[in-house]
Amino acid sequence: MQTKASRFILILPVTALLFMAMRLPIKKIVNQINESVSGHYLYVAVPGIRDYMGYGGHGLLVFDMDHGHRFVKRIETRGLHPNGRPSNVKGIAVSIPLNSIYISTLETLQRIDLSSGKIVWEKTIEGGCDRMSISPDGKTMYLPYLEGKVWNVVDCKTGETIKKVNGFTKSHNTLYSLSGNHVYLDDIASLWLKIADTKTNEVVGKIGPFGNYIRPFTINGKETRAYVTVDSLLGFEVGDITTGKKLNHIEVEGWTTGTVRRHGNPSHGIGLTPDEKELWLCDGFNMRLHIFSAVEPYQQLTTILLQDMPGWITFSLDGKYAYPSSGEVIDVKTRKVLLTLKDEFNNNVGSEKMVEVDFENGKPVRAGDQFGIGRVTQ
Repeated sequence: MQTKASRFILILPVTALLFMAMRLPIKKIVNQINESVSGHYLYVAVPGIRDYMGYGGHGLLVFDMDHGHRFVKRIETRGLHPNGRPSNVKGIAVSIPLNSIYISTLETLQRIDLSSGKIVWEKTIEGGCDRMSISPDGKTMYLPYLEGKVWNVVDCKTGETIKKVNGFTKSHNTLYSLSGNHVYLDDIASLWLKIADTKTNEVVGKIGPFGNYIRPFTINGKETRAYVTVDSLLGFEVGDITTGKKLNHIEVEGWTTGTVRRHGNPSHGIGLTPDEKELWLCDGFNMRLHIFSAVEPYQQLTTILLQDMPGWITFSLDGKYAYPSSGEVIDVKTRKVLLTLKDEFNNNVGSEKMVEVDFENGKPVRAGDQFGIGRVTQ
C-alpha cells in the first residue's frame, strides 16, 4: 500500500508537468495576439503627476479601450533623476510613421518602439524638457525647454535638434495644429499665445493679450479659436486666431475657488470634445469637471465630481470617452463615471500625460493627442 508521502512524491512531477504545459500555450497565444492586435489602446505615462509614485508607479501603462479599459501591460521606461528615482513625466506624443511613442521627463526625451516596447534611444536634453507636440506627418517635434527661453525643433527619428526657436521666458505647453502648418507655443510667463510657422520654424503671430499668464489651452480644428486657461481664473478665455484678439472671458458660475495643491491655478486643464460641441474644464479646487457649450455665449451645462484634483483633460478620438488626469473614464454622452483606471496591482492610476493609439493587424495606424484638440476641419 502506498503511503501518503509516496503518493505526494508521485503527484509532484505530474503537477509540475501540467503547470508547464499550461504556461507554454498561454505565452504563445499572447505573442500571437501582440503580432495581430487590432483595437484602441490608451497609453498612460507615469509618474505623470509630478514624480508621485502613488498614481501608478513608473512606466508606460497600456489599457484596452474596447474591453472595459482593462490593464494590458506595463512597458518599462527610463527617465530618471540623477539620484536614480523616476523623474516627472512632462509630455507624451506619437509618431505613427516611425512606429514610436515619445516620453519627455524633466531631464530626458525617450523614443519607444510601439511594437516591441523597447527603448530606441534616450537623450539628455540641454535645458530640460516640458510638454512637446509632434507634427501630423510624424517627422518633427517641438520640444520646449523646462520653463526656459527656447523651443527645440527636433528630428523625431534621431532626436537631434534641427533648430532653436528663441524669445520666450518660460516655455511650457506645445500644440501642433491638425494641418501641421502651425505650432502653438504657451509661454507661461506671457499674456500672449505665440504661433510658429512650421515651414520656417519662426514665430509669425500671437493671440491676446489674455487676462493673466496662459496655462493649458486648446484650439479648434479649423484654427479659428483658441481656448485658454489663465492664472487665478476658475474659468477660461477665448481668442480669435485669425485676428489675434481676445474675444471672451468666461467664469465658472456657482462655485468658489481658492488655493490648489498643484499648478497654482484652479483651472489647469481644458479640452474640446472632438466634435467641438462642448468644452470640458478642470476645477482643481472643487475636484470637478465643468462642462460648457462650445458655442457663444458658452453656456455652463453641468458639473462632474472627481475622486482627486484634476490637472488635465483629454478625449478618445471618437469622442466617446473623457479622461481627466484623476484617473476616471467618463462616458461623454451620459456624463457618467464608468470606472477608474487600475494597474496590475489594482492600484488607482492617474496621469496628466496619456494618449490613444489605434492598431490594425499589429501596426499603429492612428493616434490621438494629449490636449483635447477640436477635430472639425470642414
